[in-house]
Amino acid sequence: MTGEGEGEAADGEALVGGMANAGAVFRRGALVERPAPRNAYALHAYLRALKEHGFDAAPTPAGLTADGREQLTFIPGDVALPPFPRWVLTETALESVGSLLRRLHEASAAIAIDTRVEWPRDLADPEGGTMLCHNDVCPDNVVFRGGRAAALIDFDLAAPGRPLWDVAMTARYWVPMLHPASAAALYSAGLDAPVRLRILADSYGLSSRERAELPGAIEQATETCRAFVASRVADGDPVYLQALAERGGWERWDRMQAWLAAYRNTFTAALLN
Repeated sequence: MTGEGEGEAADGEALVGGMANAGAVFRRGALVERPAPRNAYALHAYLRALKEHGFDAAPTPAGLTADGREQLTFIPGDVALPPFPRWVLTETALESVGSLLRRLHEASAAIAIDTRVEWPRDLADPEGGTMLCHNDVCPDNVVFRGGRAAALIDFDLAAPGRPLWDVAMTARYWVPMLHPASAAALYSAGLDAPVRLRILADSYGLSSRERAELPGAIEQATETCRAFVASRVADGDPVYLQALAERGGWERWDRMQAWLAAYRNTFTAALLN
């Protein structure tokens, strides 16, 4: 996750936010320069194909540098960083995220997946799929203009999956699908999770079958996210070690997963009724 808040750096404007590339992303004029993922060539081809299929709300690749960095067009706008401000948590903002994700999926579904590429498995749908999903549509990775989602950034974790998986991942961050005690650290108080989940489903345009499956997919996505964090912690990643300690440790994850299971019927009813 990279976000696009600006700071000062000797060799450009540092874009702050996110975790994986913190301190390594810079804006230089009309371009953003950041560490290139291992599958950069395939990912850049995908981003170009999105534009060819009518999705103009993602960065355009400009090339790779000799020292292993990628250059992408800078997308102007506002990116919310934690703790998230009220303007990014409005119902209008949430609806616009659902609509933008649907637009992405409609374009992505028309793009053949390069099966020769080793797409990242970190947050990928364990069931796989026939289209690339973003997998990390968190507030840090959505550019807003005029209070509405205008573009998606940071496709580093894109991988084959089901559209519903991407909706589930998005719901985790935007509803949010967190125990209220955990949500309070990053989100404003008073957010109604069942209502917001319905808003996201409506704005995306989920079918009745997909709505019935969404709560279970969110639980599955939460298990995947927990495994992702556990892997980073086991590797001694200082960023994830610090985040885990500051956000309540594994008890936070236990509480979150128990809450999701306890309210599964409530979420299902909100989606279907």
